[in-house]
Amino acid sequence: MVSESDRLATISDLLRERPFISARELRGLVGVSPATIRRDIEKLASSGLAHKVHGGVAALEQSSPGAVAPALPFVENRDIAVDAKKAIARTAAELVRDGSLIIIHAGSTCFHFGCEIAQRNVRVFTNSMPVAAYLNEYGTCQLTIGGGDLHREPGVLYDPTREDYSFYASQFFVGALGVSSEGLLESNPLLVRFINEICGQANEIIVLVDSRKFEAAPPTVVLPLHRVNRLITDDGLSDRAAQMLDEEGVNYMVANVSESSIDR
Repeated sequence: MVSESDRLATISDLLRERPFISARELRGLVGVSPATIRRDIEKLASSGLAHKVHGGVAALEQSSPGAVAPALPFVENRDIAVDAKKAIARTAAELVRDGSLIIIHAGSTCFHFGCEIAQRNVRVFTNSMPVAAYLNEYGTCQLTIGGGDLHREPGVLYDPTREDYSFYASQFFVGALGVSSEGLLESNPLLVRFINEICGQANEIIVLVDSRKFEAAPPTVVLPLHRVNRLITDDGLSDRAAQMLDEEGVNYMVANVSESSIDR
């Protein structure tokens, strides 16, 4: 049996290389029960060595401002900041008009939004396999899935030879790895290309990002803020980020985890 001190040291070493590790993966790595892993995570969090998050444990914030955090796999990112993402999803769902065609992009916040509108009278176009799978199993809305090759990370279907789309949507709901005064930020070239292709197919572009994304600094500007019709985030939004949005003239909403929202 591995001692507690050895387990904690092992987890700490792993967090120096990765920003998040799920509880399930930790159980396999150190060979202990779910209850033991929960206690280990609590110990690390109470000692100030890591953050306890839904589904696992996360590394402390990087010390260098503006450091680029790697994109997590979808199955891990989906279970981080869940309350904030669900609050954003509820607020976004209020903007959807029955009978309309909407586009839902990939990413964990967009996934939670897809879950929120699954029973609505809408037609959904998505290139996200997780969103499509959920809507197929649990939804009643009409569903159109983008064709092409499956890219398991970030979980999208994409056809690089496709030149146009035969539809026009009311709203395009899109997430991002980061947000700055320059615009929406991404690191995956595939997502950058798809967003640029699809954003011309919708009347409104609505960005769904939790407040952590304003501290990230991915390398590529995928869409300038003046192209965004509305941005929805959570009430963890910092004063600095809110000031930036105000200065850039972004129409944004702050979703509260108590299911209310404040329109700005």
